[in-house]
Amino acid sequence: MLGLMQEWPLLCHKILDYAAAQHGTREIVTRSVEGPITRTNYRSVRACALKVAQQLDRDGYREGDRIATLAWNTARHLEAWYGIMGIGAVYHTLNPRLFPEQLVWIMNHAEDKALFVDLTFLPLVEKLAGEVASLGKVIVLTDGAAMPETSLKNAVAYEEWLTGADGDFRWRNLDENAAAGMCYTSGTTGDPKGVLYSHRSNVLHAFIAAQPDALNLGSNESIMPVVPMFHANAWGIAHTAPMVGAKIVMPGARMDGEAIYELLDSEKVSMTAAVPTVWLMLLQYLEETGKKLPHLNRVVIGGSACPRIMTQKFQDNYGVDVIHAWGMTEMSPLGTLGSIKPAYAQLTGDGKLDLQEKQGFPPFGVEMKVTDDEGNEQPWDGKTFGKLKVRGPAVASAYYAGAGAEQFDEEGWFDTGDVSHIDKFGYMQITDRAKDVIKSGGEWISSIDLENIAVGHPDVAEAAVIGISHPKWDERPLLVVVPKAGGKPDRAGILDYMKGKIAKWWIPDDVVFVDEIPHTATGKIQKITLRQQFSGYRFPGT
Repeated sequence: MLGLMQEWPLLCHKILDYAAAQHGTREIVTRSVEGPITRTNYRSVRACALKVAQQLDRDGYREGDRIATLAWNTARHLEAWYGIMGIGAVYHTLNPRLFPEQLVWIMNHAEDKALFVDLTFLPLVEKLAGEVASLGKVIVLTDGAAMPETSLKNAVAYEEWLTGADGDFRWRNLDENAAAGMCYTSGTTGDPKGVLYSHRSNVLHAFIAAQPDALNLGSNESIMPVVPMFHANAWGIAHTAPMVGAKIVMPGARMDGEAIYELLDSEKVSMTAAVPTVWLMLLQYLEETGKKLPHLNRVVIGGSACPRIMTQKFQDNYGVDVIHAWGMTEMSPLGTLGSIKPAYAQLTGDGKLDLQEKQGFPPFGVEMKVTDDEGNEQPWDGKTFGKLKVRGPAVASAYYAGAGAEQFDEEGWFDTGDVSHIDKFGYMQITDRAKDVIKSGGEWISSIDLENIAVGHPDVAEAAVIGISHPKWDERPLLVVVPKAGGKPDRAGILDYMKGKIAKWWIPDDVVFVDEIPHTATGKIQKITLRQQFSGYRFPGT
C-alpha cells in the first residue's frame, strides 16, 4: 500500500520562492568586488534570478547545459545560481585558485556553454576562453559603468544583460533528480573528478545542514559564509540560509583579518564558516588590535583539521563556540559536525578540547562506517583505525563521465580515502588521508595529530608532517615548520614541546624550517608537493 501524499518535487528554486514569500525583506549584504557594501534581500534576489533564467532561456540555453561561475561570494553570484537552476541548467563552480591549464581541462571536460565571471578573474578568462571550444557567452558580474574593455567577443555586463528581461518567467518543471550543480574535486592525485548534484540532493542537504546538531540555523541568524561558493556549495549555506530565512553576509574578495572582522562586527554576524587559514588571520588581527567578537556565538571550522589552540582561543578569549566539521565535495559536503551530545555534556577544559579535536558525528542523512582492507567493519572503540566509508541521499553515487568507479561499491558505500576511527558515541576522528598515513615499524602514525600539536607551539605559524624513508623503520615522520613572524623556534625546543603529548615513538625524527608550505586550491596542505620537495632528504645518521 502506498501513502496518499501529494507529489511535491524537491527543487532548488522552491527554496528561493519560500525565502522570498516568508522572509522577503531579510537582508543579503555583500562586500562588492567593485568596493562598496551593497544590500539586497530575498525578494529582490528572487526577482533577479527570474530575470537570469529568462535571459538564459532567450539566449538558447537548455536543461542540462553546464553554465560555469568563476566568482566570489556575492548576491549576484547567488542570483546566477538560482537563475541557472531555474531553467534546468547546471551551475558549475570553478575554483580560481587552480592553475589555468587545470581550469581549461575542467571546463572542456564539463563542456561549459556559458560563464558568469567576477571582474577579478576577467584577465584570467581572457587568456583561457579560446581554449574552451564549447564556451559561448561570458557574463561579467558588474554593471555598465564598471565594465572594462575586454578582448572577449561574447562578453556582456551582468546588469546590462538583465535589462533585456522583465522577470515574467516561470521556473521550469523538472524532475527532482535532474542535475542542479557541478563541482570538481581538487585533483591532488590524477585528474579532477566531477561531482554532479541533483535538485533533490541539494534540498535534502539543506535540511540536513539546518538541523540543531549540524549548523543549527534559523531566521534569527546572521550568517557569513567565508568559505567560497566554489568550495562545495559554500558548505551548503547558499541553500540552507534561504531555506530558513537567515540574513546572509557575503564577504566578496577580501579575506584578510581586518575585512572579516569589519563585517562580523558591523553586520552582527552570529555564525560563520571557513577553513582554518582564514581564522588564523582573524585571530592574529584580534590579538594585534585587542578587539573582541561581541555578536558572534559560533564558528564552523572545516576543510582541514582544526588546531586545538585555535578552538581554545576562540572559546576562552572570545566566548565563541567552535564546531569542528568534516565533509567532502562528494558529500555536498557536510559529513560530520562536532556538536556536544549529552554523553559528553559534563566535559570542560582539556577534556572538552580533546573531544573537539574529533571531527564530530554525522547528522541524520549520513551513514558512516570504518572498515579494514578486506571490507570488514571495525568496532566503534575510538582507537581502531580503518577506511572511512559513507553513504546517504546527498552523497555521490558516481563521478561525472564514469571516473573513479573503484571508490564506490555495490552497496552504495563511497570510500572517502580517509583513515579514521569512531568512538562508542559515534564521534569520528580522521587520523590521516590513506595516502598520507606514516607506516613506521608496522604501526601507523597520524600526521594530522602531529601537525595539530606542533601548531600549538607559540613560535609556529603552520606545520606539516610527511613520512620519509627510513632503513630500519620503513618510514619516520619529518616535521616541516613555518615560523611565526618574529618567532625563532628551534628543533630541540619544538621536539621538547611535543614530548608527553603523544607516544614517544611518534616524535618526529627531525624538524626543518621553511618560508611557506604548499597548499591545494582548496587550502589544504599539499603533501604530494612536500614529498617531492623532500624526496632526497635523509634523516641525520641514516
